[in-house]
Amino acid sequence: MQDEPGEELAQALEDGWLPIREVARQTGVNAVTLRAWERRYGLIVPQRTPKGHRLFSQDHVQRIHTILTWLNRGVPVSQVKNLIDSAQVAPDAVENEWHTLRQTLVQAISELAERRVDDAFNQAMALYPPRTLCEQLLLPLLSELEQRWQGQFGAQMERVFFLSWLRSKFGARIYHNNRQLQGAPLLLVNHSDLPLEPHLWLSAWLASSADCPVEVFDWPLPAGELALAVEHLQPRAVLLYSSQALHLSALAKLLGGIRCPKLIVGPTVCIHQAELTVLTGDVPELFVAEDLLSAHQILIQRGLL
Repeated sequence: MQDEPGEELAQALEDGWLPIREVARQTGVNAVTLRAWERRYGLIVPQRTPKGHRLFSQDHVQRIHTILTWLNRGVPVSQVKNLIDSAQVAPDAVENEWHTLRQTLVQAISELAERRVDDAFNQAMALYPPRTLCEQLLLPLLSELEQRWQGQFGAQMERVFFLSWLRSKFGARIYHNNRQLQGAPLLLVNHSDLPLEPHLWLSAWLASSADCPVEVFDWPLPAGELALAVEHLQPRAVLLYSSQALHLSALAKLLGGIRCPKLIVGPTVCIHQAELTVLTGDVPELFVAEDLLSAHQILIQRGLL
């Protein structure tokens, strides 16, 4: 249980200073990352109360948004401070630490070195918000691995190793977050016949990181049973992820009994673009997104995250 705020802290909050939990809520950057930015790079230097509580101003909040802008352009966190403080434009030839980190992970995956994979990712997770990590590290890494795994001996071994790690890693974080959260969950369903769809788990992690309870069904459900799951869970929305062609007549039946917002996400949206455009006009509250970042944005725009 947290201590009651002391007199100095209470006065500072009354004067308009923000505690770290409120800054995390406003910016989407968690407290662990904000502390790491301060400790390792001096990116944010908050005020301190005599008892050591961090206090932030609106200028700090604006600076955090500026940092996020640079991170979303692919600039490594170690180079952001100089760019902001000197008001420079990032040079095209900036050493890409993201590339170096991806190569470290590829090497560790090729050697089935789970601890090295875990350590490298944990270090990145302490420094970057989840969406930035997805955009700059995990999605490019998955794309690079898929190319690497084309016809290479040992490819299936690497694939099963890494995707099993990814599901365990994010499944554990989601489980922990769910224990702390209340309210209607987001239901995510693997609608491919493929096991271990990594983009499904990344979508679940992004939602969970936004303090949304999530339930992940990592296998397709028949129409009646999906409707039954919706009846039991009463989710805020249902996200169906598929990287394969769908049976569209069965899909219409599947969606027919679901009264909450519905998202179809993944390469299947490109495969069935024309048909799904028609379906979104016929089925209420049905949205489509070609990738998980677009789906995440739709969930935010619809007030579901």
